[in-house]
Amino acid sequence: MVNANDIATTGAEPRWYTVTALIPEKQGTEQLVDSIFQQIYQACKKLKISLIGGHTEVTHGLPRPILVGQMMGVVQKECMLRTSGAQPGDTILLSKGIPIEGTSVIAHERERDLLSIGISKDLVERAKHFLFDPGISIVEEARLAFCEATVHSMHDPTEGGLANGLHELSIAAGVEIEVNRDAIPVYEESRILCEAFHLDPMGVIASGALLITAAPSETEKISKKALEAGIPLTEIGLVKSRGASSVTMVTPMGSKPVPYFKRDEVINIFSD
Repeated sequence: MVNANDIATTGAEPRWYTVTALIPEKQGTEQLVDSIFQQIYQACKKLKISLIGGHTEVTHGLPRPILVGQMMGVVQKECMLRTSGAQPGDTILLSKGIPIEGTSVIAHERERDLLSIGISKDLVERAKHFLFDPGISIVEEARLAFCEATVHSMHDPTEGGLANGLHELSIAAGVEIEVNRDAIPVYEESRILCEAFHLDPMGVIASGALLITAAPSETEKISKKALEAGIPLTEIGLVKSRGASSVTMVTPMGSKPVPYFKRDEVINIFSD
């Protein structure tokens, strides 16, 4: 899904996938390999992608399976989008909310701790399932935006969360960005889990959300079509003037710079 996302943000249609699968020597059962490739097959089937090759081997010294994927897709060269395409005056849209992938990681890795401090089993199970609902794929909304309007750029925030995604967009395009804190959709499950470990949701890995920049008249078209398709889409800010790249957040207490996270906030749950 993450490989497909990277292709989709350029406006391309993901088509062909190769994967290198390294299987731990002590865990290398037929059942494990079958399970891994069934999951790959189901993901490819969902996105109408062909698995066309790769390499599989049992590898000495690995504590867990490692998969390295490569996705290929098709787009007309003159239509291809780049993160650097954001233009002053653009509206910034965010699909779904944050932080989808991070919420699932926290729930999977620290379930026992979450239950011990009184967070309900139902909430933890919902958070675990965030990988699938709302899901970490942004292919559908990227396709919709690209087909329905003139889009200047798309970018999927991953490591470092929405904060780093906005900085990456700002740096690539050489623009100032301003976002409204109260407009940024944070899932309630995400807020609760982040608070439990004192994590800033803005800096938690956010695969599953998509940043779109386009002129206001074009974002209206995208928002209308997304509403019809049942895809949550929120206007969170504006691309300001060109110059020194920066990301500013407007809050009820005034404006403040959005930090750039040198490492993803979710890493903190693995520290003592």
